[in-house]
Amino acid sequence: MSDTINDWVILELLGHRVLGGHLTEQQIAGMAFLRLEVPAAGDAPPVTQFYAPSSVYAITPTDEETARAVARRRRPAPVNRWELEPLPSDDSEPF
Repeated sequence: MSDTINDWVILELLGHRVLGGHLTEQQIAGMAFLRLEVPAAGDAPPVTQFYAPSSVYAITPTDEETARAVARRRRPAPVNRWELEPLPSDDSEPF
């Protein structure tokens, strides 16, 4: 058995979230995180999310077809870029 995961899964998180996708591990700031790649489905773009292992309730390895079926039904909302209007400049501040 491998020490790292690189497989299609159904990922169950604390808080009753269930997601499907391809799961791997990734180091971020010296800590191990789980990286879930949720595939694109229809008009929905692919989504990448990172989770601390302590937030996971269960990981069920499965085949790609099943993971994609779960991903189509239980998609996380992707983060969209948006911008705020700039603050008024204050010449008395150096920044």
